[in-house]
Amino acid sequence: MNFGVVFLLVIAVIVYFGFAQRALDRLRLNDRTALLFLVAMIVGTYLPDIPLGGNASINLGGGVIPIILAVYLWSKCDRSEVSRSIAAVIITSAVVYAAMKIMPLEPTYNFFLDPLYIIALISGLVAYASGRTRRGSFIAGSMAIVINDLAALIENMFAGAASNITIGGAGVFDAVVISGFIALGLAELVGETVERVNLETGGEEKKGNDIHTGDAAENSNQEFKQKADEENQPAEEDNHTEG
Repeated sequence: MNFGVVFLLVIAVIVYFGFAQRALDRLRLNDRTALLFLVAMIVGTYLPDIPLGGNASINLGGGVIPIILAVYLWSKCDRSEVSRSIAAVIITSAVVYAAMKIMPLEPTYNFFLDPLYIIALISGLVAYASGRTRRGSFIAGSMAIVINDLAALIENMFAGAASNITIGGAGVFDAVVISGFIALGLAELVGETVERVNLETGGEEKKGNDIHTGDAAENSNQEFKQKADEENQPAEEDNHTEG
């Protein structure tokens, strides 16, 4: 069992027991829909790949389901958020493509972490930085890996290479999962922090406004009392004169 499957199983348990409800609400997913996608990705990775012709194929769990999930999330976004997330997908895909050209992807070149996982980390960070929203970040993180797998297939076709490529298969499945959830986790963490700071700042401002309002009311009462005393003073002097 690979890391991506184990990670999705952990996420599924968290969702099942309701610990991810706030995050799901912001993604506009309910528990049942989220579990459906998670199970589909887990089961799909063990099903036969879908042939695309020639030496190309696509994995159901690592390729087809993430694309369907991205389209589903886009359907829940307004037009401006869709535009921003598409831009984030393009930016993240370009950065990942450049990183894959610079960094050797063979595990023998790295002794502490699989290079494909490093690519996934880069993708997640860039996806958050460019996507900003939770939905936009998750879509950009996961789609950037799938798009680069597709780009590798196109390059091989133009180069006449006979190697087999499975979009979203093998280690790429792990990268899709890691990248998408890193981007989502960062967006959720930063979003929660910003919202908490705004609430605290808003509470302090409201408290300050209440104090200012109270001082203003007290000053107004004092001015009214002083004015009333000044109006009553001539009347008292007239009474003394008549007497």
